Amino acid sequence: MLKGLLIGMTAVAVVSDSMLLPFYPQFFSGRFGIESPLHVGLYLAAACLTVMLSLPAWARLAKRIDPLVLLIYTQIAAGVLCVTCYVLTNVMTFWAVSMGMLVFKASYLLIYPYVMRLERRDRHASTIGVLSVVVHFGGILGALLGGLALDYGEARDIFLVMAVSDVIQVAVCLFLVAKGAHRPAIDTVDETPAPEAPTAGSGAIRLGLVMLVFYFSAFLIRPFFVLHWESVSGLVDASVSALVFAIPGAVALLALVLNARIRRRGGRPGERLVTLLMLGIAGLLLQASLLVPVMLTGRALFGWALFQITVRLEVMIFELGTPASYASDYSKVHIFQNLGVLGASFAAGSMVSAFGLASPFFLAALGFLTTALLFPLLLQHVLGSRQAAASGPAASYRARGLSQ
Repeated sequence: MLKGLLIGMTAVAVVSDSMLLPFYPQFFSGRFGIESPLHVGLYLAAACLTVMLSLPAWARLAKRIDPLVLLIYTQIAAGVLCVTCYVLTNVMTFWAVSMGMLVFKASYLLIYPYVMRLERRDRHASTIGVLSVVVHFGGILGALLGGLALDYGEARDIFLVMAVSDVIQVAVCLFLVAKGAHRPAIDTVDETPAPEAPTAGSGAIRLGLVMLVFYFSAFLIRPFFVLHWESVSGLVDASVSALVFAIPGAVALLALVLNARIRRRGGRPGERLVTLLMLGIAGLLLQASLLVPVMLTGRALFGWALFQITVRLEVMIFELGTPASYASDYSKVHIFQNLGVLGASFAAGSMVSAFGLASPFFLAALGFLTTALLFPLLLQHVLGSRQAAASGPAASYRARGLSQ
């Protein structure tokens, strides 16, 4: 029950936080009369920086305060600030209040390492797959609800939905605390901890650098994808745009089901990471097409590659550490991830202003190629050292998972 409620709480948070993501250009235009793509890019960059700097602080505080108790207070604060954002009409005040809201909302990311501490290492890949699909599928629902909000209401109404999601999270945490749920102890993980390799410390930094480039590339196309789709298709319909934006989420759900079937049969997904990156490059370039069927095909290919690559990289976060360090390790790698998102948010606005709506797809493809080159260069030695230091069945699983 604990794991299910935590994943459900994560889903609620992801759905509400995804509603406005495809429509920030429309939001700033309709609410504040700001048409500049650069302004949108700067806002998204500031949002990423805020979350990036907040999570390590929450992770450190969570060592002293039970995360479920901590979330009760942070989500109450986030809900109050969401309602405040709803009524604001001055753009500078909105910036300040919304950044404060994101500081408190960032605390829900602690649920990810919390859930991972509940799982054995040999179930990390499947659990990360479920969480990844929650994020992707939450993006589908969030984009759809955001599109409906723009079609039948105002974009600012989304902040009220965000506040409701915070109330739900507070209610779940209160229920779990009342039932006696607590932070899982290390000795509840029924396995022998993996031995540390000499390169384990530097491995997290190397993995972070790879993930920085990957996340920069993956998020580069997001802020202005809807405008690109509408300019190519000629369909200026928020609901349809939301469906197209959410295609990668639907593909991720399909990938999760197929991966689960493969594992039940004793196998494992066969694509190597570099192969998946090449598939992602193809998907990115196809999305830059001016033909709608080609663009949709590229969107689906990109969604498949994005899910599989994300799962493989995030498994490594927890394979390089121990249950006691999961929250700390995740917060550190999360800094690199958000540096990538931060750079993407800023670069997207600048590129669209200078080179047009299709330009982010080409730079993202170059970024995927760079990731394919960096992965063996930075991580091959680390992974080899981990495999040599480990022993037993659990190590055998790690060696297979990390090599893919």
